[in-house]
Amino acid sequence: MTIKKLAKQIVTASLIILPFFSEAQQIGQEQHFKILKGEQWYGGTVDEGSQAPYQAGYNFDLFRNNNDNQSAPLLLSSSGRYIWSNQPFKFSISKDEVIISDNLDSVTMHTSGKTLADAFNSASHAQFKASGLMPDSLLFASPQYNTWIELVYNQNQTDILKYAHSIIDNGFPPGVLMIDDNWADYYGKFAFRKDRFPDAKQMITELHQMGFKVMVWVSPFISSDTQIFRELNDNRLLIMDSKGDKDLKWQDASKPAIISWWNGYSSCLDFTNPAAQTWYRGQLDSMMSNYGVDGFKFDAGDIEFYTGDILTYQKKNANEQCELWGSMGAYFKLNEYRAMWKRGGQPLAERLRDKKHNWTDLKKLIPNITAAGLLGYQFTCPDMIGGGEYGSFIGLAKYDQDLVVRSAECSALMPMMQFSVAPWRILDKEHLAAVKTAVQIRKKYTPYILQTVKESAKSGEPVIRNLEYVFPGQDLSAIKDQFMLGNRLMVAPVLDKTTTRTIVFPKGKWKGQDGKIFKGPLKATINAAIGELPAFDKID
Repeated sequence: MTIKKLAKQIVTASLIILPFFSEAQQIGQEQHFKILKGEQWYGGTVDEGSQAPYQAGYNFDLFRNNNDNQSAPLLLSSSGRYIWSNQPFKFSISKDEVIISDNLDSVTMHTSGKTLADAFNSASHAQFKASGLMPDSLLFASPQYNTWIELVYNQNQTDILKYAHSIIDNGFPPGVLMIDDNWADYYGKFAFRKDRFPDAKQMITELHQMGFKVMVWVSPFISSDTQIFRELNDNRLLIMDSKGDKDLKWQDASKPAIISWWNGYSSCLDFTNPAAQTWYRGQLDSMMSNYGVDGFKFDAGDIEFYTGDILTYQKKNANEQCELWGSMGAYFKLNEYRAMWKRGGQPLAERLRDKKHNWTDLKKLIPNITAAGLLGYQFTCPDMIGGGEYGSFIGLAKYDQDLVVRSAECSALMPMMQFSVAPWRILDKEHLAAVKTAVQIRKKYTPYILQTVKESAKSGEPVIRNLEYVFPGQDLSAIKDQFMLGNRLMVAPVLDKTTTRTIVFPKGKWKGQDGKIFKGPLKATINAAIGELPAFDKID
């Protein structure tokens, strides 16, 4: 399928909306929806998943804020209802009501069934229908490897090849290898810097020969005062500076906006301008043809960067700017995103935001990845194993080896599994063997993972589901440390520095890895030493 045909199919699928709803709200008019008896509410933004189902006193404003992760103007209830708008809104939960305010477009309440799954399937079909497509299957079939924690900003040919060879030499399977930030001379120049990559094409050829596919980190930012910046500015493909003048028109703006982000101050491409999109896709295409790059990690693009005194070719708010950044990935089968707005149902590989190297953040993986699925981001990767927030590694005298193993076990039966810090460098023999066991468990279930992912691409249903989604009416909404892979496999990883695990079994018969049968409903405490991942097949 050509890029144009793929883009047309995705756009067509995203525009199918079923015109049914029960209640509507005018723009900016505060509205109160009564909470039904026993009803629980989810949604809004992925990074708040650990807070769901939301309790009285909770509130969040979706406008200009995505908490560095995916979000959507969608709330779903365990009683088969959902709230939707085409634009962001603020919501709060009281004892008896869901309160919507500060909305930029009308808000609708839909009643579509009696369960959380009913609410999701109705919302998905009406608002973000599944495209039927999925990202590159290698993202799911094998572990991923990201060079960030090992190299940070010192990305270079010698150490990347050393990292890749170490993966194979230490008995790990090849998969997607992601070259992270600082591989170019500056932002906007889509060529490997010669001082660190003397022969990038040969490097990628070697990686391919080892069995890897290669992704490269990219962002929408352009380093100022460079030749490419001047060319883009001359063609007015950059976001412009309004200088605080609300009446200034885009065509009259004279200077590009300089935006503060985590790597300093840069200009930013204006993706409301089709010419800017064409230019950017052309640069990525040239990376693929010139070097053999297979795909891209689309980073930055967060809603917060599209705020302030800016002007764009077409008038779009900050959330819509983030959505446009998300649309770029549809042209590349091998992609990854972290920041996203309203792109559910699309063949985009998402990742949870960076997590610290601690047990508290490890516990966020399950509720956050189930939150992602409920917002239509079914192809989601937990963060890098052991943590991807490199600041938590600065000054670290030693790694918590148990934490690294439990992180690997937690990721093993999720849609994707991504390494960054090299386990063979930081772990002793026992803990390294345990991590490799987690990889082998994933290999055992890879056919089922791929089957579930392919079904999800067609249906839109989450790959990873909370227990309330699969087993409604059993008082399971508070369970945030277990998850379902599809409807068949329940996973209950150890998320504390312990070797026991209390597990809640829903109704039915469950078969453990050792063949032991558990009959639910049941709460049982089992032993789970380092290297053991509690997972149970539903057999009845």
